[in-house]
Amino acid sequence: MANDASTVFDLVILGGGSGGYAAALRGAQLGLDVALIEKDKVGGTCLHRGCIPTKALLHAGEIADQARESAQFGVKATFEGIDIAGVHKYKDGVISGLYKGLQGLVASRKVTYIEGEGRLSSPTSVDVDGRRVQGRHVLLATGSVPKSLPGLEIDGDRIISSDHALVLDRVPKSAIILGGGVIGVEFASAWKSFGADVTVIEGLKHLVPVEDENSSKLLERAFRKRGIKFNLGTFFQKAEYTQDGVKVTLADGKEFEAEVLLVAVGRGPVSQGLGYEEQGVAMDRGYVLVDEYMRTNVPTISAVGDLVPTLQLAHVGFAEGILVAERLAGLKTVPIDYDGVPRVTYCHPEVASVGITEAKAKEIYGADKVVALKYNLAGNGKSKILNTAGEIKLVQVKDGAVVGVHMVGDRMGEQVGEAQLIYNWEALPAEVAQLIHAHPTQNEALGEAHLALAGKPLHAHD
Repeated sequence: MANDASTVFDLVILGGGSGGYAAALRGAQLGLDVALIEKDKVGGTCLHRGCIPTKALLHAGEIADQARESAQFGVKATFEGIDIAGVHKYKDGVISGLYKGLQGLVASRKVTYIEGEGRLSSPTSVDVDGRRVQGRHVLLATGSVPKSLPGLEIDGDRIISSDHALVLDRVPKSAIILGGGVIGVEFASAWKSFGADVTVIEGLKHLVPVEDENSSKLLERAFRKRGIKFNLGTFFQKAEYTQDGVKVTLADGKEFEAEVLLVAVGRGPVSQGLGYEEQGVAMDRGYVLVDEYMRTNVPTISAVGDLVPTLQLAHVGFAEGILVAERLAGLKTVPIDYDGVPRVTYCHPEVASVGITEAKAKEIYGADKVVALKYNLAGNGKSKILNTAGEIKLVQVKDGAVVGVHMVGDRMGEQVGEAQLIYNWEALPAEVAQLIHAHPTQNEALGEAHLALAGKPLHAHD
């Protein structure tokens, strides 16, 4: 193994996804000598196979829906169908532009970028294609891949993962989506907009089961209205090929058939065969275990992103990577409050939240100490103009701060920024009610909800 002993980096990062490249950019900004190792493309899952391409598909679906429904707004338009090659060209153009920008950022910060497959070879080194890269500290950021279930083989033909779905050369006539979490409902939404017949299978009681139950029920109602079918509360048993597609059987014997089966049961960490366990890194079910400062049990090794058992969100990866870089540069760092991280599911309608659910609040503070308020978007002028339905639900500790904001409706993801400030600054309803929100905006729905919670509702019934 060639060892370039003349170069010992301050930080060697294995993995160039959200967490890895954020640590590289911030570390270099703070004067650290950084090496970033990536076997594929900088940007990782989020940019190339996750957040960005899925949102591009969803936006194309939104345009399709608007064309179909234009007459209700007095606009005469004809919807002629989906040009999937054109959709992919648009999607890939978005990715390409962001990728070039990111490459430029990495180069401008003078990060040493090493392309190749890396493997942890000691607590302070990574081997890459015959070269040993030495560092005073190593950051593991190797991300995740789509998971499946025991006995269910993803073949990329009729049984596909989200990776395959993003490059599918056609709109399937019908699709079964196994998993009603974020990935599952986003693809259900996009494919329905494109004209597919969609059925979601979710073993738990609700779609987006980690969200507040009220948000789940609102989404289910909206999906029914859109003609998206779903089966809840019964787990998958098996899948088999039919003459024209796939048949899925559930544990209760119920059967569903479609052209394709999208397996969207979550993502698992990429950690096998990378030398982590050999170097004594503590792990659990493939995840690397870390403390609140992203430190592993090995003093010279940290880990971030989907590789660790925190929220699998790109912006969480960014924050974790920045935290590690700042800690290594000697800055004072504060652990991440994961309840305070904004969460958005970009289906139609969108589901956005920050803080804890009503059920969790009651568990923590006691049922008699929790107040919940729902503000219907029917009272919001801009939502009426956009023809979207939904609610904003606030969860408050009685006579105290708002500890949860849960929103359902088109464009609610754009409102989660203020919601994040409300939660993280432990705002009282009366404090938010004092702020003047622009009219007519969807943003003022947040203000109206807090006015109501403060006991002085305006465009809402007492």
